[in-house]
Amino acid sequence: MDLRHYVQDIPDFPKPGILFRDISPMLRDPLGWAEVMDRLGVLCDSLKPDLIVGIEARGFIVGMGLATHKKLGFVPVRKPGKLPGKVYGIDYALEYGTDRLEIHADAMRDQPRILVVDDLLATGGTAAATADLVKQAGGQLVGCAFIVELKDLKGRGRLPDDIQVESLIHYS
Repeated sequence: MDLRHYVQDIPDFPKPGILFRDISPMLRDPLGWAEVMDRLGVLCDSLKPDLIVGIEARGFIVGMGLATHKKLGFVPVRKPGKLPGKVYGIDYALEYGTDRLEIHADAMRDQPRILVVDDLLATGGTAAATADLVKQAGGQLVGCAFIVELKDLKGRGRLPDDIQVESLIHYS
């Protein structure tokens, strides 16, 4: 099955000159979504994570779907001020400015094996910050998985060299 059929190109979103790769058609199609879960499930079988970590917001959809599919726990990584209780946080650079991500401080008890998932790998800043946050919280990062990767933006190069990084669809 060619998963590209389930990705819609939206020109000039969120600003002029950007071509947005929208997975909404994939989410609407149960066969397409099941194929995504099956393919990411194969990665889970090889990496054997204890928990799936999903990055706000579409990473919640992908991550929770995969965690349910593989009967694993799920941990959200959120924007600041969205998680109750004690959190670990990390500030990271964006193209124009900075942002922050947070995770529950007790989410990585017993040094679990972690697979980070998101819908898209672009410049890699958010994924790299999440990888650092997982390690800061005590998790053992074993891999990162994405539905779509924009290869020309070289985000993969910002991720740790010692983990497996997989994307189901590549755009140049």
